[in-house]
Amino acid sequence: MKAVRVHEYKKDPSIDDIPEPKLQGPLDVIVKIGGAGVCRTDLHIVNGDWEAIQNPSLPYVIGHENAGWVHEVGDAVTNVKVGDTVILHPQPSCGLCLACRAGRDMQCTGDAFFPGLSNNDGGMAEYLRTTARACVKLNPDTNPADVAALADAGITAYHAVRKAVPLLYPGTTAVVIGAGGLGHIAVQALAALTATKIIVVDKNPDALKLASQIGADETVVADGNHVGEVQELTGGGATVVFDFVAEQGVELEAWQMTGPAGYQFVLGYGGQFQAPTLDFVAGEKNVIGNIVGTYNDLTELMVLAQAGKVTLHTVQYSLDSALDALHDLDAGKVRGRAILVP
Repeated sequence: MKAVRVHEYKKDPSIDDIPEPKLQGPLDVIVKIGGAGVCRTDLHIVNGDWEAIQNPSLPYVIGHENAGWVHEVGDAVTNVKVGDTVILHPQPSCGLCLACRAGRDMQCTGDAFFPGLSNNDGGMAEYLRTTARACVKLNPDTNPADVAALADAGITAYHAVRKAVPLLYPGTTAVVIGAGGLGHIAVQALAALTATKIIVVDKNPDALKLASQIGADETVVADGNHVGEVQELTGGGATVVFDFVAEQGVELEAWQMTGPAGYQFVLGYGGQFQAPTLDFVAGEKNVIGNIVGTYNDLTELMVLAQAGKVTLHTVQYSLDSALDALHDLDAGKVRGRAILVP
């Protein structure tokens, strides 16, 4: 099969012909990929930023936002069958540890793995090995390419919004910084689940135009005056700020946009957060980290997606054009999410 593989960090991946994955256990599932999202994390992976954390053996296949059709199942798999349309939670987990039993998939202490990020091949390929625990069955008429990015970008955004729902009652304000692949999903989730006033900040006018179309009440151009404008719109700071950038100083701007007793949800990464401890004490502010989401988050998100309340705005590329997709994403040319279709 064809697959996009990283051979050396800080260099473009290559499109290789490699053997198809094989079942390795009774709960394994082989999925024929119908769509694989191209994520900014893939750019970080190619750059080597995740090497010290995940330490994969090179070369390996990237791609952690995947949907498709069940191609083969292990002997113990009962929740899906060959031919089913599925979207895949990005981290197959053990199901037995305390974190899994509490529904905290991303904190699994058992034999979890992360295709496309850990030492396991991902889904920028024609086939992928995962497990039964990662499979969410979809309506059979669903096009996997239309929903693939919900597997990571979607649940990451939804997970943060879901945690913030009790805070965002009528009369509150929520700021979304960065209306790209994750941010535009967060805007729709906020509109679907809350009655808060939604303010979106982005430097790209096209991204702000899209945000207005999908639920934003106000948009602010990140032109150097945006912190003051947000503070004015929110009466001194927002109830919740969702920072999908969190680098190049934006993480500090997000702190300034967060109001007294407010919450700064950090979803992007690459920067460094610093604030005087007095600001925490006097302002009673909260900073909350977020990584991906739970299996239940993904199933809830798919209910919204299949009801038309959350729609992915995508640009499709063939698998052979994977490098074009990565370069376009790096250059800021992708509105919404780039999707590879084998």
